[in-house]
Amino acid sequence: MVERRKPIWVKDAIEQVMQHKKIGGTLTISLDDCDGRFLAEPLIADHDVPPFDRSPYDGFALRSIDTKDASRDTPLTFQVVDEIGAGQVSIHHIGHMEAVRIMTGAQIPIGADCVMMLELVKEEQNNNGTFITIKRPLKKGDNISFQGEDTKKGTPLIERGVVINPGIKALLATFGYSKVNVSSRPLIGIIATGSELLDPDEDLVPGKIRNSNGFMIESQILQAGARYKRYGSISDNLDNLYETINQALIECDILITTGGVSVGDYDFLPEIYRRLGANLLFNKIAMRPGSVTSCAEKDGKLLFGLSGNPSACYIGFELFVRPYIRYWLRSEKPFLRTISGTLKNDFPKPNPFSRFVRGKILFKDGAVFVEPVGLDKSGVVTSLAWADCLIILPGGTRGYMKGDHVEILLLDDQQGSDVPWVEAKFSKS
Repeated sequence: MVERRKPIWVKDAIEQVMQHKKIGGTLTISLDDCDGRFLAEPLIADHDVPPFDRSPYDGFALRSIDTKDASRDTPLTFQVVDEIGAGQVSIHHIGHMEAVRIMTGAQIPIGADCVMMLELVKEEQNNNGTFITIKRPLKKGDNISFQGEDTKKGTPLIERGVVINPGIKALLATFGYSKVNVSSRPLIGIIATGSELLDPDEDLVPGKIRNSNGFMIESQILQAGARYKRYGSISDNLDNLYETINQALIECDILITTGGVSVGDYDFLPEIYRRLGANLLFNKIAMRPGSVTSCAEKDGKLLFGLSGNPSACYIGFELFVRPYIRYWLRSEKPFLRTISGTLKNDFPKPNPFSRFVRGKILFKDGAVFVEPVGLDKSGVVTSLAWADCLIILPGGTRGYMKGDHVEILLLDDQQGSDVPWVEAKFSKS
């Protein structure tokens, strides 16, 4: 007897998953090794940046009041009384008609309140020393980078749960973080099911396909910030699959299976959930592709049952698994970010469920456009390589036409969102 399943809304499936969300542990690692990791605590400035008034140019530090009468017709001459490079501090207190030669980044000497750039002065030497001539006045503060103008001490800079990129690494170094407190990455087990699966190095034979889902999911896991353990491809044998899943639940924090979640004779996951005594959260979602995406909970651990079709598998991970991982890593914005755009192509296919179409974003005259890429079937692999977004086409329509406004979920986006996409009433125009 075929099992009857009642679909739930996408937003309800996300809520079911996130009801079991948890925050992982932390560890301290070297600044050298922190690239791509996730901050476990906010980054707050512990001093002003710059920490002192400094020169942004090579030039001469002066008193602005001494320059007020300078012009082409009445050039003024200053005596150079000192020279300082970056990292040096002048002990000279600048007096009337005096200047200090200063290099980029050096601290402004006492008494000076402006800097004349090197290329705007004429420099001469004689028996009495070095002198410069200027032909324009300066105002107080001209060409000075002031203490704290970049960042004031105590300013929150980066929130926790953000991936460490080159810019954030520069901030960590700026504020003396030789060691960085990062979130511990969850370990995710991956099991691809199906007797038809071959390894990538095996020759194709009739009736067989290569296991692309397992490798795709591994990459998505790494991109989301987690670790994985590969359990390989398991043939359609209930006992073998049960034993592998049972072992993976002991060794891993989260488990992902691909395939075996439908209602065919060899789709064993519903029975395995029962054997495990797992709490089934859902086993059908009102979406295309990936309506058979399932999720169960066992002893506080989630078992995600993703479709065996590559596109459905990919989308199921991005919608449901990724936010769970990002929350584990302390992200305040674990969900895919949504923007709006205009559809560039007709999509006449009617559908009762919300459809997530692999798409490509285009920008023209400041406007956002989006178009589907590749063949829109759940078993298609190639379109995944070209897509940078998911076009959301809410269900209950007779299709969508070029020029319709649509919502777009951004892939490969690190900014994220603090709220998930929900099936809002999105009107076409």
